[in-house]
Amino acid sequence: MNALVLAGGQVQPKEPLYPLTGGGLKTMMQIAGKPMIQWVLDALCRSSQVQQVVIVGLPLEAALDSDKPCTLLADQGDMLGNIQAGARELARLDPDATHALLISGDLPALRPGMIDWLVRETRDLDADVFYTVIQRETMEAAFPGSRRTYLRLKDMEVCGGDCHCFRIGFATEENPIWRRLLAARKNPLRQASILGYDTLFYLLLRQMGLSEAEQTASRKLGIRGRALLSPFPEMGMDVDKPFQFEILTEYLQLEKPANP
Repeated sequence: MNALVLAGGQVQPKEPLYPLTGGGLKTMMQIAGKPMIQWVLDALCRSSQVQQVVIVGLPLEAALDSDKPCTLLADQGDMLGNIQAGARELARLDPDATHALLISGDLPALRPGMIDWLVRETRDLDADVFYTVIQRETMEAAFPGSRRTYLRLKDMEVCGGDCHCFRIGFATEENPIWRRLLAARKNPLRQASILGYDTLFYLLLRQMGLSEAEQTASRKLGIRGRALLSPFPEMGMDVDKPFQFEILTEYLQLEKPANP
């Protein structure tokens, strides 16, 4: 399977990471000795399940090391544009491929075994989007101070991951609701309200389980979506705040996590 990595996003002066980046790209920020995006690319290159990589959002002259074919595309101005541009490039590079991975470029704790797991979990299933979620106890056991945003379901509390799988053709289709959902990606309750206040009501009352939430979202969006419960908290440990940068710096430098 091929992978699309989202690496755009110039850090603005009012954003928390500005002092650490000086207004540069978040994914090019140095962490534990190398750019954050390089950690992600290293994991993809060592994965036995990934053939080639498309990275969207970096300057075309960005200096990265890759043992696999790696294509850089310029930032398209927003996340939806980057996803669509990346999907078109993936279709051009491999016309026979039906699905690809969608990975955030700010996951420095990502490891090849986690990517292999995601490919294996989605290989024999048919859906437009496979969306990873992580249970609260799993995330907080590994990163107790990460302060993720959790959605309370009937059967568990989950936060969204940043490693997904999608149907390539689906990503290039126009759907006006995508832009609103992507804009609300850090706020599960806001996403639920976009799907309808009945959905939000049931979630607030914790009357909806993970499977029900998956089916409701798929029906209202008109897609075939599957939620994947990931055992790997690293798949959802991105860097949005300085304290998260510090947590991951210590994790990478001191704990020396083994590749699963």
